[in-house]
Amino acid sequence: MAKYKGEKVDDRFEKIYSQGAMTVIEIWVDKETGVQYLYHAAGYGAGITPLLDKDGKPAIYDPYK
Repeated sequence: MAKYKGEKVDDRFEKIYSQGAMTVIEIWVDKETGVQYLYHAAGYGAGITPLLDKDGKPAIYDPYK
């Protein structure tokens, strides 16, 4: 179950970077696959997308490889 203010969600995802208050940028990692996701929120809008490396493949966070 998700915890308040989103440090971890169901223990599968972990926030590894956060910046901003009104405009938020966060990087989340799927601990099962190591894939990193960029989350951006501003006002009433938000979006999430996988981060890609220079070859267009999902960026993998080393500790979860």
